[in-house]
Amino acid sequence: MKTLPKLLDDQAEARRHHPAIVLPERTYTYEEFRDQANLIARGLLAMGVEPGDRVGYFLLDCPESLPILYGILKTGAIAVPVNNRFKSYELGKVLSQCGLSVLFTAPPESEDATDLVALLNDVKDDLPELGKIISIDPDNDAGFISWSQFYDGAASVSETDLSTRQAVVKISDTAVIKYTSGTTGAPKGAMLSHGAIANAAEGSAAVHLKLTPDDKVWTALPLFHIGGVAFGTACITVGCTFIHPGYFDPGVSVGQIIEHKVTVAMPAFETIWLPVVDHPRWQDVDLTTLRMVEAVGTEARLMDIQSRHPDAVVVSCFGMTEACGFLSLALPTDSLDTRINTGGHPLPGMEAKICDPETGNIISPGGVGEICFRGPNTFDGYYLEPELTAECFDEDGFFKSGDLGHMDEDGRVTYRNRIKDMLKVGGENVAAAEVEDYLIGHPAVLIAQVVAAPDEKYVEVPAAFLELKPGQSVTEEEIIDFCRGNIASFRVPRYVRIVDEWPMSGTKIKKFELRQRIASELSDDSISETRTTTSN
Repeated sequence: MKTLPKLLDDQAEARRHHPAIVLPERTYTYEEFRDQANLIARGLLAMGVEPGDRVGYFLLDCPESLPILYGILKTGAIAVPVNNRFKSYELGKVLSQCGLSVLFTAPPESEDATDLVALLNDVKDDLPELGKIISIDPDNDAGFISWSQFYDGAASVSETDLSTRQAVVKISDTAVIKYTSGTTGAPKGAMLSHGAIANAAEGSAAVHLKLTPDDKVWTALPLFHIGGVAFGTACITVGCTFIHPGYFDPGVSVGQIIEHKVTVAMPAFETIWLPVVDHPRWQDVDLTTLRMVEAVGTEARLMDIQSRHPDAVVVSCFGMTEACGFLSLALPTDSLDTRINTGGHPLPGMEAKICDPETGNIISPGGVGEICFRGPNTFDGYYLEPELTAECFDEDGFFKSGDLGHMDEDGRVTYRNRIKDMLKVGGENVAAAEVEDYLIGHPAVLIAQVVAAPDEKYVEVPAAFLELKPGQSVTEEEIIDFCRGNIASFRVPRYVRIVDEWPMSGTKIKKFELRQRIASELSDDSISETRTTTSN
């Protein structure tokens, strides 16, 4: 097993001129990628960065993101990718908790882009440890340390000095603190070691997906996201090409797929991939070059995706930050039903079990319970949260994921939904995912999210937030009528709200904010008990 910087160095020697990173603005060969990471590492050493220091990047997706990540790792410091969708409150909380000493950022390149600098200026006075902010913008209008100043410092540190420092980095060292999406509360900093990330990358790329140096791998997952880190590292593991659109634009993505003859698409989520394949230019794509699509979603939508890609295989998975991206991944050689309806086998070295969330007892194959896992890809705990960490592991060292799922007789893991997405409606268990799956069958509905609304009679009842397809309209009553008589009465949403924009954390919708929204609305309107629905 190698550290992440060593993985990059070895590929740079073996595949000097092979494309490593492709974004619309720039392409890095493996040699250029390594050299840029070295330059950034030397600049950090000139600033006095020590092993174990936390160094972050708060950037919109750009060509510099991955070289900055690997430059941080070469110094022995810990990289902290910061969610670029954070607002001032969330940003301040995370930066304060992890105690960054250095942060990379950049101003917006357009009027429509998020102003990261303005957000930083809102919180930096409350962060005394954050003494150095580096702007990768050449103009440096923000008054931070400029690229040229940073490079001047790098010139004072030799490659020999860098090699000496990099040599002390161990595979057991924490490489990344990745703050989880926080769908149920405040973000938590998961500590991921070099060995864990590298093992997950190798297991997914080389063992399960069978990637080769000839593959061109596309994803639009943000480069602060565990998927961006994991997929980028997976490509480095085998020496193939990692392609990213930067700011996600379906048209740009289709153009990249055409130009680079993408062989493997890893959108991860059907909601990312469908706008790409629905784009008018998709008819120009040579589908014979696309051999694999990795995505999770409903059976119907994954089958739809498979039907559109006759020369490719669609594979599903189960993943989370605490497993360095993937716990399990279907094999391209699995049957269609297996690839679509299960998350596949755990990656090499990983063990999984399904347990009763209340008792911890192991549930037999096919039974639904909490997905628990352990092994070399598992995170090392939450940063500065020892009590929370202890609560999340059982006595045998298995991490209790908080996700419900089941395992088949052959050991394949399948995700069902979050434990906290289980509603208790008048004593009946209601899985939010089941109601959501039904709602997206309505011809006007694009995305459905179901949360609990407080109720004096039933304790809680389903509330549905819906994003509609372009040009569609629907009323609350029409949605309720669509459900009434077709799903159990206790599963029928009692409230329906149409949204144009979701509260997001990374690629996930923050359901706790939706719960707060409906609870606040009902409280303001003095509604304590919902109307009843007709039993079916």
